[in-house]
Amino acid sequence: MTITGKILRDAFLSAANAISNKKKEVDDLNVFPVPDGDTGTNMSLTIGNAREILEKMDDDVPVYEVADQTASAMLRGARGNSGVILSLIFRGFSNAFKNKKEADGKNIADALSNGVDNAYKSVMNPTEGTILTVARVSSEVASRCETNDVTKMWEQVCYTAQNTLNETPELLPTLKKAGVVDAGGKGLVIIYDAILDVLNGGTPVTLEDKDESVNIDNFSDAVGQFDAEIRFTYCTEMIIDKKKNCPDSNILRKYLEKIGDCVVVVEDENIIKVHVHTDNPGVAIEKALEFGSINLPKIENMKYQHEKRKIEQKAKMNAIEPAEITKKYGFVVVCAGSGIENLFNDLGADIIVKGGQTMNPSTENILSAIIRCPSEIVYVLPNNKNIIMAAKQAADISNKQVYVVGTRTIPQGMTAMLYFAEDIEPQENFDMMSDAIKNVSTGQITLAARNADFEGKKIKKDDVLALDNGKLAFIENDISKAAYKLTKNLIKKSENSSYVNIIYGSDTTAQQAKAVQEKLAGKYPNIDFNLIAGNQPIYNYIISVE
Repeated sequence: MTITGKILRDAFLSAANAISNKKKEVDDLNVFPVPDGDTGTNMSLTIGNAREILEKMDDDVPVYEVADQTASAMLRGARGNSGVILSLIFRGFSNAFKNKKEADGKNIADALSNGVDNAYKSVMNPTEGTILTVARVSSEVASRCETNDVTKMWEQVCYTAQNTLNETPELLPTLKKAGVVDAGGKGLVIIYDAILDVLNGGTPVTLEDKDESVNIDNFSDAVGQFDAEIRFTYCTEMIIDKKKNCPDSNILRKYLEKIGDCVVVVEDENIIKVHVHTDNPGVAIEKALEFGSINLPKIENMKYQHEKRKIEQKAKMNAIEPAEITKKYGFVVVCAGSGIENLFNDLGADIIVKGGQTMNPSTENILSAIIRCPSEIVYVLPNNKNIIMAAKQAADISNKQVYVVGTRTIPQGMTAMLYFAEDIEPQENFDMMSDAIKNVSTGQITLAARNADFEGKKIKKDDVLALDNGKLAFIENDISKAAYKLTKNLIKKSENSSYVNIIYGSDTTAQQAKAVQEKLAGKYPNIDFNLIAGNQPIYNYIISVE
């Protein structure tokens, strides 16, 4: 069996829609090289850049035109490391399908092989256990396949890709420790499976949630950084319109690697896209001119980028109507759960920013709250370690006097507000609250989101996890037993404990929480146990001991 341009068009369109629909699933896996959670989004935006072109193609389109236009759009719209690699894999189809109206199994095998070769060449330090491995191993199977039937060959490609994906944790300790497979590899499997569905006679996957539109001429978000450490000052990007008899782009790549890092050089028949961090952008551009004319050059001083973002953020926030100042002190509190919100409002919070674990508010969200707080001086309580940095950035941008108290948990936030005194100086208040939260022990009960090997403990999905001040204390199979045991441990470690707050979440009933409270009260008659309906997500119980 061969494939027509119509089938290839529908297959690529199905792949674009499938990865868009499942981009969050892929984002959630992202732990390598940094846990930025954007692999699925980058892959979706990259192939999604070809969607409009594919949708406009006629049924009689030849395969070479489908491959050429898809690859060109993906190259121009590639985002992130995973997006660049994906675009190069699809560039392989364009190279292998030249002048062909239809394609057979050998053409497919050649396409995958070509794409993988270019993908490996594009990365300065290829790492196995990533999308590269999934693409390479499945490509090798296609090259060894005895059948020339496209569908049967692609079935073997998909089967191999899935098996290789399952093995990625064995190749990368980071993945194994987190208990996940590689995010880019997962995205590629989703794309390959969607293509197979069409080859088997199915209809293209329907797009559930359209990606944001992407300007294919905007190179500012087009390429990923392959090195985490930035050692050079200028981020230099350009598109080269290749001249006749253009030299091999590898010559340019090798030169740029001598004068900088984070080098990306990818090309098609007409253009070369370049990204490099260097201290000599003029030299980089001069060298690039040997390969053709320069289009869309961009040079940014990375040391100034952070300051620039702060200025832009401040300008954006100036559009927000500030609150009328009616008092000296005010509080902005980050939390989730109607009961916890009510609790902080009762303690004197002026503005609640909804957020917490897995729901981190942005700098902009917090800054907006600071602006709307009706006070001269604002104390911000992040109540989560992952939100403290955003809160500090908001404080830096704000025109108000802002103090970010480093509260890492809800109980610490509660204690901070209880220690606030209206009649003392701002810094003294900040110091007093900061000291007070050091004495708060916090326990949390939640369910494991996935299988994992964490801190030397084997964890299975939906295991009950007991966290003692953020660290895994033990694993249970019963939520109530875990809450009781964790509270006992916290009381034992805390000298002269006299007061315990038990905040139960949205997945815990009042009856269940009451039973835990009564059991603890029976064991510790001299301690006051305060039961609070927090209605918070994620955590079945949040427990504080003072």
